[in-house]
Amino acid sequence: MTEIPSTDTPKGPLKGLRIVDLSRLAPGPYCTMLLADLGAEVIVVGGGRAGVPIPELSRGKRFVSLDLKAPEGRAALHALVRTADVLVEGFRPGVADRIGAGYDELAALNPKLVYCSVTGFGQDGPRALEAGHDITYLALSGVLGGLGPKAAPPVPPLNLVADFAGGSLMAAIGILAAVLEARASGRGQKIDAAMVDGALSLMAMHLPLWHTPHWPARGEGLLAGDKPFYRTYACADGRFIAVGALERGFFETLWRTLDLGEAPDHMAAANWPTIERTLTDTFRARPRDAWAALFAGTDACVAPVLEPHEVWDEPHIAARHPEAGPHRVPAVPRLSRTPAVAHPLDETDQTRAILTALGFPEADMDKAIAPEDPAARSGLNWPPPLR
Repeated sequence: MTEIPSTDTPKGPLKGLRIVDLSRLAPGPYCTMLLADLGAEVIVVGGGRAGVPIPELSRGKRFVSLDLKAPEGRAALHALVRTADVLVEGFRPGVADRIGAGYDELAALNPKLVYCSVTGFGQDGPRALEAGHDITYLALSGVLGGLGPKAAPPVPPLNLVADFAGGSLMAAIGILAAVLEARASGRGQKIDAAMVDGALSLMAMHLPLWHTPHWPARGEGLLAGDKPFYRTYACADGRFIAVGALERGFFETLWRTLDLGEAPDHMAAANWPTIERTLTDTFRARPRDAWAALFAGTDACVAPVLEPHEVWDEPHIAARHPEAGPHRVPAVPRLSRTPAVAHPLDETDQTRAILTALGFPEADMDKAIAPEDPAARSGLNWPPPLR
């Protein structure tokens, strides 16, 4: 593989793996950031109306700007692809083909290429060409219909489930599997990573329980937040404590720590109203952090509900990730010998340096590089401007 000089040499188990990233918005960039943390060299191709990358998903990556509408820009992309192991894209089906970045064209240049398409609906099916967001895929996979209180509309859990878990993580697993196979077979392949499929997969344990006593309806069930042993309770200061005393031993520890006497049978529905009233009144008597201190070190599965700005001061998280913060989340998972590393953020344009290292003709350089497009700063960036 052609070496491309860099001031930050990737380290980790994926060192030597080169990824060309054409994706936008969140799922693709988060996927490639995780792979960059694990040592992969990630080169992000922007340009035109690609939009400004999300800084929080850009660490450890290098950025180039190519005009894929120009023959020279496509030639530059092809030069990159010839040296790459993986390409990630998130266009609607058919768009990549039109800009010279389709699987068949690139696989002909590099038969070992692992090509991953990260989309909402996948490469086929009646909705394949439709637009969507995380909430769309949650709605169609049955996730959203099961979330939220029973007396109110369904509530999405940010965009964590379809975008990041169903999209980014499923794509990363597919990429790693395909890279392993390619090293054995010498042949790459195309990965169709659809967020709606990922959301369905995440529901594997729960879908069979729908309309059963364990999950009879939205807002009801063992894990729905309405049972007294698995829910949150308001404290004296208006903040909340989370109780997850699902198993008998945990519930007995909860009851004993609160000095409430002999623990009732918490799985008997007849006892739930009394248990809920008791816990509601008890937790309302003291502020959240007093309860957190009381339960620290116990096996009651009780924890303070932290607001996002409080996370970094939580003792356990601070001890494991002292360098982390709102704009620098930790690199995970931990590997003992070849650890993941949160590499520095460098959003500078490195198009000329990278194309020069690839031997791209200097005479074609200006035509290959995308001109600045003011429209790129609207519509495709996060967070959107509020007025």
